[in-house]
Amino acid sequence: MIDLRRLHMLRVVHQQGTVTAAAEALHLTPSAVSHHVRELARELKVPLLEPQGRGVRLTPAGRLLVDHADALLARWEEARADLESYRAGMAGPLRIGGFNTAISGLIAPAAGRLRHSHPDLQVQVRECDSEESVDLLMAGKVDLAVVEPVEGGPPPDDARFEQSPLLEEPHIMLVPADHPLARAASVRLQDAAAEDWIVADPGTCDHAQRVRMLCAAAGFSPRIAHAAVQWPAIWALVANGLGVSLVPRLAEGPEGQAVVRVPVSSENLPMRRILTCVRRGSRRNPLIDLGIRALEEAVRDHRSRDDWPRSA
Repeated sequence: MIDLRRLHMLRVVHQQGTVTAAAEALHLTPSAVSHHVRELARELKVPLLEPQGRGVRLTPAGRLLVDHADALLARWEEARADLESYRAGMAGPLRIGGFNTAISGLIAPAAGRLRHSHPDLQVQVRECDSEESVDLLMAGKVDLAVVEPVEGGPPPDDARFEQSPLLEEPHIMLVPADHPLARAASVRLQDAAAEDWIVADPGTCDHAQRVRMLCAAAGFSPRIAHAAVQWPAIWALVANGLGVSLVPRLAEGPEGQAVVRVPVSSENLPMRRILTCVRRGSRRNPLIDLGIRALEEAVRDHRSRDDWPRSA
């Protein structure tokens, strides 16, 4: 009988291109991954990998096997979900991964709700960007991820995952409290075309890329003067008059800062899509279903707060 773990490892090697990169994604040693792939090839009596430059690639037999592996692994997740439904109670653990603003605005409220409604459920939250969340899902290190569609991320029809819309939210303009735009009921992105801009450090998330893309769609290239790692730092830089920023609605900074959050006008309204992502076949797992429903409740709470203050 084929070890499904070895199928999974072969698929990760195919995706990463090298045994070393696959081992890192799986949190294993390269020798362990090589051993399991060799054993799989021995069991099936066909070569599965061949050299390609400094990496490896699937042989024709390996490609055929990986095509079947997605369906087999999805059925395995469905079987696990069915078995999970027979467990008494909701014991867990439920491991949720997500990026910074998703944790503060959605995952933490959802986890807090589950703590009260299901005290025996062990919810474990891990902060990571969307690309890492997908890698952790693939490696079996998290059960549920809250992600943004990003360049290099899985497409909607990726056979390995089930992705579902969770929230679409607007971006808002963050300006100093004494800035002329702070008095506007709403602004267009091009109204800030001549300003210095403040973004999240490109090494931490795709905020800088998104700002450039949205500003380009509005007809200008932003002059990025400062980059910061954390949202509170962006709030402080804006508060001290060093520039403006475009931030997602879920982003929050420390209270008492001299900044104003101004809505972006509807004809130029940049939206951010947030998705739930699980391994294909695992959506029926009652623990994962419970986590998704808690996230959806957190979204409803978020949408009901229409009276958020302009100043922060």
